[in-house]
Amino acid sequence: MGNRYVNRAFATLQKFLRENAVKDKILAKETTMRVGGSADIFAIADSLGHLRIVLDTAKEWGIPLFVIGKGSNLLVSDSGFPGIVLRLGRDFMAKRIDGSKIHAGAAATLPSLVQTASRHSLGGLCFAVGIPGGLGGALVMNAGAHGSCIGDMVENAVVYSRNCELKVLEKNQIKFEYRKANFEKDDIIIAATLALDHADTDLVKQQMEEYFTKRKNRQPLQLPNAGSVFRNPKDTPAGKLIEEAGCKGMSVGDAEVSTKHANFIVNRGHATASEIYTLLRIVQKRVFERHGVILEPEIELIGEFDGALMLE
Repeated sequence: MGNRYVNRAFATLQKFLRENAVKDKILAKETTMRVGGSADIFAIADSLGHLRIVLDTAKEWGIPLFVIGKGSNLLVSDSGFPGIVLRLGRDFMAKRIDGSKIHAGAAATLPSLVQTASRHSLGGLCFAVGIPGGLGGALVMNAGAHGSCIGDMVENAVVYSRNCELKVLEKNQIKFEYRKANFEKDDIIIAATLALDHADTDLVKQQMEEYFTKRKNRQPLQLPNAGSVFRNPKDTPAGKLIEEAGCKGMSVGDAEVSTKHANFIVNRGHATASEIYTLLRIVQKRVFERHGVILEPEIELIGEFDGALMLE
């Protein structure tokens, strides 16, 4: 992409967003895997007005745009992203309780929503304790654990199109499936309403502690990771297939298939995106050779990577 267009886009964004628009931002600091190159422009939209400015600017100069969320389910390539990486900010973090419902912005984190629900004696969100992502990304991926998923709680979602049109999608307009939902690719989720149940506060806290203990014991939370790297096939968990294929503990550079949970790849300190991607391909190939199953990535790949993953 021509530097001239990027420079002009950046000048516009800096005028309105001020310090919330940065050039050549290293994305490794913005993802839970702690790898990745730079974005031409990194922008934080603190309001709907700022969001519109970012979208209009990207459209005017023909610059690709990606919404990063909290960076918890991503692998950004070492070459980074040639365009604008957008994160929703201040106004999109708000939360409001209405009886047994929570109205929340897409940038609200799942841990903060779990705590809010707990303080107001609302059950149903305990499964999300310890999941590091934001509400918007959780809806796109239909994040779940312990037999529950976020889609079960959604009453509606508010989206903003790349053409700057605001839409409210009711529950019956959204199809939630295992680790995916049918939101339009170019729509940006900006808010949602979660319908929960009144529950005993002590029981909610007890369930939260139980779920968090399980997560801590089973997952490598102490090392940078992007969550589960492959979706679970219908019949057998991906982690079991990976372990049976002899991949547990395998490493490429500082990227390692976790010895605690084989469906996690961890960064042991100085891993590169290329090393993690190479390990993904090796694991996928070995599982296919052993089980005849093609594992589908659960993490989203951003930027350019060498070699192709296997597709079903």
